[in-house]
Amino acid sequence: MNRRILAIFVCALVGGASVSYLVYRMIGSRPGTPAPMAQVVVAARDLQIGTLIGPLDVRMGPWAGTQPKGALAKLDLALNRGVTAGIYEGEPIIADRLATAGSGGGLAAIIPLGMRASAVRVNDVVGLAGFVTAGMRVDVLMSGMVPGSNPVEGPRVNTLLQNIQVLSAGENLQKDSEGKPHVVQVVNLLVTPEQAEKLTLAGNQTQIQLVLRNPLDMQTTSPPGTMMSQLFDNSGVHPPRAQSPALEGRSRAARGELGVATSAPSAPSVARTTDAPPRKLRVIEVFNGAAKTEVTFTVREDPK
Repeated sequence: MNRRILAIFVCALVGGASVSYLVYRMIGSRPGTPAPMAQVVVAARDLQIGTLIGPLDVRMGPWAGTQPKGALAKLDLALNRGVTAGIYEGEPIIADRLATAGSGGGLAAIIPLGMRASAVRVNDVVGLAGFVTAGMRVDVLMSGMVPGSNPVEGPRVNTLLQNIQVLSAGENLQKDSEGKPHVVQVVNLLVTPEQAEKLTLAGNQTQIQLVLRNPLDMQTTSPPGTMMSQLFDNSGVHPPRAQSPALEGRSRAARGELGVATSAPSAPSVARTTDAPPRKLRVIEVFNGAAKTEVTFTVREDPK
């Protein structure tokens, strides 16, 4: 190759590389366009649900870029409003996380329109040992004696309410029968007025148990309920429900066993035997602190 052409080629290559490097340095050293800054209301400390915002709870802070939707630009818009969702320190105050102006703070400010907050008194076991917290979903079970049922069958447990939101859970100071104060666990549930009536009646007349569920599980089931006598039935076949003497007498009269005339002549009575094993009455005493209750049920005896 001609040495002259080679020299021109090398010079062009070096010159192009130098120009590219200079352009790169000029672009890299050029300051970028600063993001727009704005002043928004942010939390000065962690704000819990139900907190009534005061002057020491919020402050103005810089915010770069696009402002969050619903962010407040003045302190006056956040003062004296209740918090309906937890807000962390330094987080912008969003209007959707605050109660309506004038509604105050506390638990009442976070209750939606048309709903009620019903307080349920529980113990450590019923309250799932502290795992029931605000925002959780629970089912409410009630257990007790069914009015008019046979005492032999024992108490019954039924699912009273399903998929109920927990508003708050904590402790409440109450007085016992002697007037001495003691701490009890209280769980506030978000219910409708009809559900509040059922929950109040069940809390006064039966025992209530809270069952924790997955917040994403919105399915409603129809459990049949369980009786104490069914738990001791090993055969898997539930015993027939015993009738009262009056109902049994009417039933026998309808079958012609008491000499009442029927439309068809009654067949001669034939003695019937059964191979069912005999039953015995059992009583269990249950002690819950100073309270004592008795549970009566029947068990089958295996023939020897």
